[in-house]
Amino acid sequence: MRIVVLGVGNILLSDEGIGVHAVNALSAAYDLPPEVEVIDGGTSGMDCLDQIAEADLLLIADAMRSGVEPGTITRLDDSQLQAFFKTKISPHQVGLSDVLATLNLHGLAPKRTVLIGTQPQSFALGMEPTPALAARLPAIVEALVAELAAAGRPPARRAAA
Repeated sequence: MRIVVLGVGNILLSDEGIGVHAVNALSAAYDLPPEVEVIDGGTSGMDCLDQIAEADLLLIADAMRSGVEPGTITRLDDSQLQAFFKTKISPHQVGLSDVLATLNLHGLAPKRTVLIGTQPQSFALGMEPTPALAARLPAIVEALVAELAAAGRPPARRAAA
């Protein structure tokens, strides 16, 4: 089994970079099984085509506009992603939907895709998420860990230094 955890976002625009911050926090806090690859996808989704092609599970962390309280975490899986791409709720939707469509067109789409999205508060210039999202970062990481565990590849938490 090959699992790709993809963090998406622009870390120069505060909450826009929450997906990247989440995968970096995951990598820092956990020892991941060898079948799990973590990718900082930033804002260049097409550059990740080869890395996510034919994954058994593509797990995406991203900012997602869903009209709820900032910091709210939403999980979408394969059955819900089609509706997700019909309305623009992610700043990277066009790039991400293009990547997934390209992989599908070539018969290389991941077997399963799960999106862990977080409602942003602000896209103002800034290298850190807003306090509302920074406070939710551990919960986002735990949502990623739960998905990995559900896939039979639970990561091991590193001992505190």
